[in-house]
Amino acid sequence: MADPKGFLKHTERQLPKRRPVDLRIMDWKEVYESTTLPEADLKTQASRCMSCGVPFCHQGCPLGNIIPEWNDLVHRGRHDAAVDRLHATNNFPEFTGRLCPAPCEGSCVLGINQEPVTIKQIEVEIAEDAWSGGGMEPVIPSFRTGQTVAVVGSGPAGLAAAQQLTRAGHAVTVFERDDRIGGLMRYGIPEFKMEKSVIDRRLAQMEAEGTVFRAGVNVGKDITASQLKAQFDAIVLCGGATMRRDLPVPGRELDGIHQAMEYLPLANKAAVGDPVVDADGLPAIHARDKHVIIIGGGDTGADCLGTATRQGAKSVKSFEIMPKPPATRAASTPWPVYPLMFRTASAHEENGERVYSVSTAEFVGEGGRVTALKGSEVKMVDGRFEPVPGSDFEYPADLVLLAMGFTGAQRAGLCSDLGVDFTDRGNVDRDSGWATNVDGVFVAGDMGRGQSLIVWAIAEGRSAAAAVDRYLMGETALPAPVRPTDVAQR
Repeated sequence: MADPKGFLKHTERQLPKRRPVDLRIMDWKEVYESTTLPEADLKTQASRCMSCGVPFCHQGCPLGNIIPEWNDLVHRGRHDAAVDRLHATNNFPEFTGRLCPAPCEGSCVLGINQEPVTIKQIEVEIAEDAWSGGGMEPVIPSFRTGQTVAVVGSGPAGLAAAQQLTRAGHAVTVFERDDRIGGLMRYGIPEFKMEKSVIDRRLAQMEAEGTVFRAGVNVGKDITASQLKAQFDAIVLCGGATMRRDLPVPGRELDGIHQAMEYLPLANKAAVGDPVVDADGLPAIHARDKHVIIIGGGDTGADCLGTATRQGAKSVKSFEIMPKPPATRAASTPWPVYPLMFRTASAHEENGERVYSVSTAEFVGEGGRVTALKGSEVKMVDGRFEPVPGSDFEYPADLVLLAMGFTGAQRAGLCSDLGVDFTDRGNVDRDSGWATNVDGVFVAGDMGRGQSLIVWAIAEGRSAAAAVDRYLMGETALPAPVRPTDVAQR
């Protein structure tokens, strides 16, 4: 602990400054003026870590990040050692430092009566310093096992599993049905939250280590399940929870109502210059000059809001069926549980109105296209949401985006052809060793857990990699930070 009184001397939590709203909504670049703080300010923020005897930030993070150690190293100016401690538990700190909601900060002991330590910011700064200083060299395995592994899906779980197994000496091929590698990080996360060059540089490192990437390959169609089993000694399913929750109300069939994951990928492709736009520079689904309603108040809804704002929406409303969270930690989520509280993403600063405790009853249309949305306020009655009498409303809507989450993994195609079992919640079933009922087939990430956080995906990918290594070699030295039955703290 470099400064035992740091948390007493420095009570202010400091983060990088965001660019002015009127400037940042004119482009797709990340919203910050700089992703890093001046070195002196970074050391000050790191000194706020109390190096607790029982660091509850550990239980908040499924990766088991050794947070007090790398905070101390940053305070001492030892970034080279800090990145080693960070990589000991996390393959992709530059991803989590941008995208994770930081359950570790919700469990920070300092957060009991102060603002918590800026763990997430310190994490991304360690990673960025290593990238800019040439400290992210490929880790080439010292020997090759001769064993082959197929990883299906290239989101954070698939990439983590692939990197761990490649570094263990196995020949790993990652299959992705989209045209680029990255999964939800590539086409579900807008550029203003993470520019895709951040993914590309990590993929280049993984390729140099020996991982083979095959994008644009729909496993189960372009390669059959039987071909996959014949070509590889083990298979890791990391295809995510891709079955989108729908809203079956009258008028759902009208044009102009789309799932968020139909809308966001097109916007991301247009933002990087892919040929998916018309003569006006707009993708097939866009928000320019439209009244937009987003149904779902989570991170995906905020991503849709920021995207619609940059496309020039006339107005944006975000609907959430739950009540507005309190300004501070709710009593139902006491420390060290991840706190339920009102949060403002960068997109919420830019535009739009958030409407809570409302439910959609009907979509109204004209000429086969949506023109309005009817709904009402709701309240909880005996565990069910009931309309509040006399609260009916109707809002104009030219574009409706459904950002209501996902219900599980896709059954048709690869999973059904392999014959893997599913749980009653729609996830691919696995045992305590990450294995499905099919010999040599394992599952990790949202495909087995259900929709969750990026840190859980990476942790599951690392743990499944250890199970696959043991299956192939009889033993493993790879870390396994979580078990399939572990439950998130949020």
